Amino acid sequence: MIYLDYAATSPLEKEVLDTFNAINNRFFANTSSSHKLGFEVALLESKARKQIASLFSCKENEVIFTSGATESNNMAIKGIALKYANRGKHIITSLGEHSSVLNCFKQLETEFGFRVTYLPLQDNGEINYNDLEKSMTDETILVSLMSVNNEVGSIHNIKLISDIVKKYNKAFLHVDATQSIGKIDIDFSNVDLISLSAHKINGFKGSGLLIKKSRADLFPLFNGGGQEFAYRPGTNNFPYEVCLAKVLRIAFENQKSRYDYVKKLNDLLRKELSSIPGIKFNSPDNASPYILNFYVNKKASVVSEALSNKDIYVSTQSACSSKKTKYSHVLQAMGRSIVESENSIRVSLSYLSKEEDIINFVNELKNILKNIK
Repeated sequence: MIYLDYAATSPLEKEVLDTFNAINNRFFANTSSSHKLGFEVALLESKARKQIASLFSCKENEVIFTSGATESNNMAIKGIALKYANRGKHIITSLGEHSSVLNCFKQLETEFGFRVTYLPLQDNGEINYNDLEKSMTDETILVSLMSVNNEVGSIHNIKLISDIVKKYNKAFLHVDATQSIGKIDIDFSNVDLISLSAHKINGFKGSGLLIKKSRADLFPLFNGGGQEFAYRPGTNNFPYEVCLAKVLRIAFENQKSRYDYVKKLNDLLRKELSSIPGIKFNSPDNASPYILNFYVNKKASVVSEALSNKDIYVSTQSACSSKKTKYSHVLQAMGRSIVESENSIRVSLSYLSKEEDIINFVNELKNILKNIK
């Protein structure tokens, strides 16, 4: 098997699975219970929160455990918009965001009367930063932009974006960091809200995080017993929280070495693909090395299926969108044609990928493309 779809999800780190099993064998109490077992679990949860706060250079009460980036994005975007609507009802995002972000903005626009600016993408997958600056007004209360695009790997200049947003006292900056945390070195120091999912960095599905700086408050989308500072009430998933702290620590500690390794694989992949007639890269040269998107000049769904039949796994777009639409909204936002948006392949890499995987994938791709009419 050759798995090249790590941007969709990744296998569990063995250390993380071992930790999960050990925790469940020893600790099972509710973190809110007022007895010795509950106190023990609450203490371990507190240590996990403290470790995560240290990794992000933030306060412990700024760490909110969630079920993943989709929930974190909803909490951040709707929470800010509804909390600060009295300050202004203008919010900004881009046309290339993940569906969990775009659909939040659409709902706020159609059902709550917010005015939304959808920034277009340039052909390299980034917004035009001058467009952002021109779009900011005294009524702007939220800007939400991803750090690394999940389909093409383009990297936004978060430092520049935060500098622009911070000129406006009413505005908060939210970043969906799902494809960058533990992979790309990005300055999040002036970002108000950060979303991420554990399963993108070899953690558990159904586990995520929202970093919410103290400057920002949220309108709570849920009501309950007050857990997670009353922003996300409900019984805490204690084992996942401890495992999230562990997988983040592993990812941060190994980020540079893994980046350097994956960059070499990406360079090799680009070189090998360049020899195939009709291939056109959608990912810019300075994209995250973990993602490479390219047009294949054939029906991408047929190519992907043929590769799958050979136990080689890639994707044609975001896993969250692939069963709903035939084309990539990201590629369309970058100015690609409908044909290009429908017929592009995303290869996503990991430190678990091997050089031989790249070579074998390209060889099989060449054979498939030759045989497709």
